[in-house]
Amino acid sequence: MNTKTKAFDIKIYPPEAQGVGQFDGGRITEIKPIGFPQDGPAPRNLGPLFYWAWATAKGYGKIALHPHQAFEIMSYAIEGEIGHYDTLGTKSRVKAGGAQVMQTGSGVSHEEETVADHNEFFQIWFEPNLREAITKSPTYREFAHEDFPTETRDGVIIKQIIGEGAPVTIQTEAAMQDILIQPGQNYRRDLAADRTLAMMVIDGKGLLVDEATLGKHPLEPRYFAVVHAGEPGAASLQAEADSPLRITLIEVPATVDYPLYRDGK
Repeated sequence: MNTKTKAFDIKIYPPEAQGVGQFDGGRITEIKPIGFPQDGPAPRNLGPLFYWAWATAKGYGKIALHPHQAFEIMSYAIEGEIGHYDTLGTKSRVKAGGAQVMQTGSGVSHEEETVADHNEFFQIWFEPNLREAITKSPTYREFAHEDFPTETRDGVIIKQIIGEGAPVTIQTEAAMQDILIQPGQNYRRDLAADRTLAMMVIDGKGLLVDEATLGKHPLEPRYFAVVHAGEPGAASLQAEADSPLRITLIEVPATVDYPLYRDGK
């Protein structure tokens, strides 16, 4: 009898299973693989990864001035150019591959805009210990694509965004990479027990493989996947033979030692 336990719980969410939203009369539209609590049930085991939206705009669009507190918020430009203004006095723009990072602390208001003919960006919220974060002064930092270190190994280009060697540092325990897997190549990722790997497919097709069971899950553009490790194991991402596969990965602990907003604590 095979008594081996299941190392990973893998869930795949195609675009039609994700939330949607819009701003500025529909000039900016978005899909939301992880929505706000009022948007309905969210994927499980996300720990401090609170929100993830993929926004798209053709030409100029604006998200009007609005407030935030405590959460750590990143806007990561995929295509085009995005602008930012906040009540700290910041005015900035970043182009594709760049990021804007707010640690909103005791409170700050900001507005966002899309600038180029075609714009796409992620907005991602990380949840630190809110009771501590709200006592700190808000901050804003921006990074260009060239600020992020990259390495190439075995046909895979790994861009470090948050975590070891990356310029973005936040209070929340998280690691984030933008990964380009060349045609026919694969990227292997080890996960410790009670860790979660969330991923969004930006471009290309391929497979997500649980190396313990050899279960294979097809991936396509705008697919969102969540891998929760019940015990230590490994997963691999495989690009199709005729095209590269670009995926953004975020790893977080599935549980934390402080109350989380989504749990109502």
